Amino acid sequence: MHADDADKRVCHETIYVALYALPRGELRRELLACLRQGHKARRPRSRGADRRDRIAAELRIAARPEEIAERLIPGHWEGDLIKGAHNRSAVGTLVERTSRLVMIARMEEIDALGAQHAFARLFNQVPPDLRKSLTYDRGSEMARHRDLTQSTGVKVYFADPYSPWQRGSNENTNGLIRQYLPKGTDLAGHAQDELDAIAHLLNTRPRKVLDFQTPREVFDKLLNRKPPTKTNVALRR
Repeated sequence: MHADDADKRVCHETIYVALYALPRGELRRELLACLRQGHKARRPRSRGADRRDRIAAELRIAARPEEIAERLIPGHWEGDLIKGAHNRSAVGTLVERTSRLVMIARMEEIDALGAQHAFARLFNQVPPDLRKSLTYDRGSEMARHRDLTQSTGVKVYFADPYSPWQRGSNENTNGLIRQYLPKGTDLAGHAQDELDAIAHLLNTRPRKVLDFQTPREVFDKLLNRKPPTKTNVALRR
């Protein structure tokens, strides 16, 4: 009503005080019902320390070598989960930063142990010299990151809170995956073969950022034309 007159504005906290402290009876119930959340009592903005900040300095993205940010050396990955309906199912996604190659893992459980097993299974399909690091958000599913590092050799770094652009390749690829795994669907029903087929479609799609090469073509070049091995054959399926 008074957009140009700061003296006639009130902050949101003043509004909440007026809603929660002053009305009584039926008027109070009617007013609180109009709030988006409809809480019966004012909830504080802070409820203790944010545990996502309890990340050792050497594991934060600020400690990540500059060569990773500049995509100069292959073998550095970004990871995330794509959640299904009501957050009751999920699949794990990994994107190699240089080639944009994507791998998708079926998850048996949506917890730290499930994430560790799913990502380890994917990483162990990749030659050791192409699994150097993983940049992840601060989701609790990566609580067993040290075990993941021990089983795969992949060094894990954590992005800053609320900073999805620090894992931009993964975020963009997740958007492409959503074309095949729409929001609001149950992801538990997809077998690993189905997820591999989706990854294959994305990995054989020409990308402008790769000068219209496919992620598969670029990644194969990163394999240095090594003689076929059991690992390389599995990757080319």
